[in-house]
Amino acid sequence: MASGATARILTKRQTLEDAYSPPANFLEIDVSDPQTHGIAKKRYTDYEVRMKTNLPVFKQKESNVRRRYSEFEWLRCELERDSKIVVPALPGKAIKRQLPFRSDDGIFDEEFIEERRKGLEIFVNKVAGHPLAQNEKCLHMFLQDPVIDKNYVPGKVRTT
Repeated sequence: MASGATARILTKRQTLEDAYSPPANFLEIDVSDPQTHGIAKKRYTDYEVRMKTNLPVFKQKESNVRRRYSEFEWLRCELERDSKIVVPALPGKAIKRQLPFRSDDGIFDEEFIEERRKGLEIFVNKVAGHPLAQNEKCLHMFLQDPVIDKNYVPGKVRTT
């Protein structure tokens, strides 16, 4: 016979309603729709970053912004500097793909852009899924503000 300290915890059986009801807390982030803009040396690709959440820490429950690779780099640097989390790596810069006289489109090649998009989506979901990162102003600005204010004052988001 088990003592009180080692007795099994009784669990409630899950009903169909429980299984198919909306999750208590969710945070969904998609990186999609890569678009290349400009010509010659002024050419760049940006990505649509869509977020849906019911987490109280986010002031907007849905947002949709466009971000360049350099803005993902900015987010990573800000989190490394100001937060207490280990920030995951970004997909590489692809220096060799930027060399002249290539037989493909280099960093503007469709396959490369798709691989980078997948890597950026993994990165931003890992970061945003971390409870400590969810309180950082830089993450909120990255996910929700159309333009990133690089002169912002780093800190935590206050929930009221």
